[in-house]
Amino acid sequence: QAQLVESGGGLVEAGGSMRLSCANSGRFADRNAMGWFRQAPGKEREFVAAISWSGGTTECSDSVKGRFTISRDNAKNTVYLQMNSLKPEDTAVYYCAAVLTWSSAYAPKQGHEYNSWGQGTHVTVSS
Repeated sequence: QAQLVESGGGLVEAGGSMRLSCANSGRFADRNAMGWFRQAPGKEREFVAAISWSGGTTECSDSVKGRFTISRDNAKNTVYLQMNSLKPEDTAVYYCAAVLTWSSAYAPKQGHEYNSWGQGTHVTVSS
């Protein structure tokens, strides 16, 4: 099972940018589909973005499309979430998730499809 550690969160002004990283130290990390989810205070966890282990398939939620980009570097076993044009409503704890899969195109958008989760990193966007 994957061991995931997120980093890169913090405080940023609205309109600014931030890049989150998720390091995967589990076995077969380069065969893990990876996703980012977030949970704002008082709200349910929601899907943000996902990427297949090959990098050939990416998915983004409508709320971040055009602003956030997910990518990965399998040589470093790390997945990134580049967040641009940040808005106060992007404030949340961001979680990285992973699932081992043999499908190179699998990039799940549902939380129950993942079996490993990081501890989360806080992102606060001030207005």
